[in-house]
Amino acid sequence: MSMLGSVIIARDRWLKPGGLILPSHATLYIAPVTHPDRYSESIDFWRNVYGIDMSAMMPLAKQCAFEEPCVETIVGENILTWPHVVKHVDCYTVTIGELESVHTKYNFKSMMRAPLHGFAFWFDVEFAGPAMSPTHSHAQPSLTETPVDGNQRKKRVNPNEALVLSTAPEDPPTHWQQTLIYFYEPIDVEQDQLIEGSVTLSQSKENARFMNIHLEYASGGRSFVKESVMR
Repeated sequence: MSMLGSVIIARDRWLKPGGLILPSHATLYIAPVTHPDRYSESIDFWRNVYGIDMSAMMPLAKQCAFEEPCVETIVGENILTWPHVVKHVDCYTVTIGELESVHTKYNFKSMMRAPLHGFAFWFDVEFAGPAMSPTHSHAQPSLTETPVDGNQRKKRVNPNEALVLSTAPEDPPTHWQQTLIYFYEPIDVEQDQLIEGSVTLSQSKENARFMNIHLEYASGGRSFVKESVMR
C-alpha cells in the first residue's frame, strides 16, 4: 500500500482518457491466525537447548522474533475466521490522502478452539478487461463491493470479467506471501469466541515506504495493543 503513491502520481500525470491501470483494483484483508509450529520453533525451543534450560532467553527471543511484522507463508488451516476487508482501493479514483492513514474496526468469531497467535494480512488485485475498465473521468467500476461493515467482498461479478491475483493463504503461494503480526503471548480461544478490535495503518514520517501498524485486539475479557513498523 505504501507504494501506491507512485502509481497515483503517474496516473494523474499521464493516464489518457480511456486508458488502463493494471492492476485496476486491490483489496487488503486481515484475519486472526493460529500457528503453533512457528511459535514453538521460535520460543519454546529455549526451554530445552540440547538438555540445557535456557528459558531465561525467552523474553529476548519473543522480542527478536515478533517485534516487527513477519513476511512468510501460511496456509488456510492457520486462519481462524473469515477475513475482514481493511481497505478496497480503486486505482482510478483513490487519492494519496486516502492512503496516508487507513483505519478499520473488526469483529470475528473463531471457527475453532485454538491458540490465537496473531493476525495475518494479505491482498487481492484485479486486472479489469477493457469492457470493465473505467476511464480517467472517475467512472464507477462494475465490480460489486461489500458494505462499509468490512465483510469479505465479492471478488468479481462474473469469473470472465476480471482476472484476480490473490495472495490469500488458501491460494497457491506467491512471491508476496502473507504479512504476520505475532503476539508475544498467545491467547487461547474457544469456538465461536469473539475477537474484536481495530487496526490503523499509517504512513511513517521516518520513511514514506514504511508503514506504522497500530493493532488493538480484545478477546475473553482481555484487551491488548500491539505497535509495529513494516519496513
